[in-house]
Amino acid sequence: MTFRTKSVLIVLMFAAAAVVHAQEPAAAGGRQGRGGRGGGRAGGAPQAPAPAPLFFREAWKAGAQAAPVTQAVVASPDLAVAVYGKTPNEPEVNEEGGVNHVWTGLCAPSCAVTLKNKNSFADLTGKAHMKWYAKVSGFHQIRPVVKLADGTWLVGDFADSYLFDYHEVDFHFADVRWMRLDIDSLTTKGGLLDKVDLSKVDEIGFVDLTPGSGHGLGGYSDMGWMEVYGKPVAR
Repeated sequence: MTFRTKSVLIVLMFAAAAVVHAQEPAAAGGRQGRGGRGGGRAGGAPQAPAPAPLFFREAWKAGAQAAPVTQAVVASPDLAVAVYGKTPNEPEVNEEGGVNHVWTGLCAPSCAVTLKNKNSFADLTGKAHMKWYAKVSGFHQIRPVVKLADGTWLVGDFADSYLFDYHEVDFHFADVRWMRLDIDSLTTKGGLLDKVDLSKVDEIGFVDLTPGSGHGLGGYSDMGWMEVYGKPVAR
C-alpha cells in the first residue's frame, strides 16, 4: 500500500468518526445548560415584579362651604379617614377650580391625614406606588406617611413642594426612605431606616410637618385626589 493510499484512508477514518459523534444525543446535563426544561432557566434574568393593582382612590366630597375632614367628606364607602396632630382646628375640605381638596392652612403646629381600607391591609412591596394631585404654598412640603399593622408610624423622605398649580405626582414606595414618626407630636425620631417592611400597612396618607398660616396667602398644602396601588391583604 502506497503512502498516498494510507493518507487517504486515515482522512476517511477521522471523517467517519466525526459524523458518528455529531449524531450522538446531547447529555442531559448539557441540554439543561442550554436552556432546556431541566433548570437551565434558573441562571437566567429574574422576572420583573408584576404591576400593582389599584388599592384605593379618594377624591373627597366638597359642599358649598368648607367642611372639617371627617368621614362625611370621604367619597369612597370602603375607606375610613383619620386626622392626627395637636391642633385645635381640623384641616378642611373645600373646592377650588373644580378640584376638591384637603387644605391644611388651619393646622398648627401641623397635621396628617390618612385613609385605610376597612377590609384589607395594603402590601406596598414590589412595584406598589402612590399618586396624588396637589400643590403647596410657601415653603411647605407634602410627604407620604404610613402606619404599619404593628402600630409603627413612618414618614418618607419624598417631598412634594410644587407651588405653581395642582400637578400629578407618582412615586414608588420602594424608592422612598423612611424615618419613624411620633404621631402625637408629628415629629421625626432617629435617622433614616436601612430597611422597612411594608408588606402589611394599615393606614396610608400624607403629612405636612410645617404649621399652616391660616386663611389668605401664606403657607399650607392642598391635597386633591390620592391613589394607592398595592396588593390587598385580609385583615
